[in-house]
Amino acid sequence: MSALLWILLPLIVAAGSALLSFYIMQAKLEVAVAKEREAMAEVSAALKHAEKMTEEKVRTAEETTLRRAFDQFLADFRVEERHYMRENKTVFANRKSLILQERLYFRTVPLSNWIEHEMVVEEGTDAQALAAQASVFNTRSLSIDEVRQNARLLKGGQSQAARTA
Repeated sequence: MSALLWILLPLIVAAGSALLSFYIMQAKLEVAVAKEREAMAEVSAALKHAEKMTEEKVRTAEETTLRRAFDQFLADFRVEERHYMRENKTVFANRKSLILQERLYFRTVPLSNWIEHEMVVEEGTDAQALAAQASVFNTRSLSIDEVRQNARLLKGGQSQAARTA
């Protein structure tokens, strides 16, 4: 029995060592796989972030390009303006009028006919300011009172339409 024990003991030790080494290698393999997965997740996150940034940069570049193109397009529009004074002399009155004529151009192509405004000029008024106020193509901003008045008119029109409907 002792001979059998001496024969089996090295086999049992070898099997135990093999089993222990198998579990140690399995643990090392799991650690290595976990590190690889972690590295892969970091690379994947960095790739997704770079992809999003690239998409945002492309979108921003497109918007900038479109804005520049639109600004260049609008820069090609211009208004030709001319004005002169006209005096109408009658027996009883002498009336001065400022005649303002405007025309819209795209590059060198006229887009509209001459639009003419006649404004009666009183003594002591500024003709240039009067011409700027009467301009059709001028981009003057509305005052707060004008905005409120327009809002009231719109509300009144909506309530009128609701009553008739």
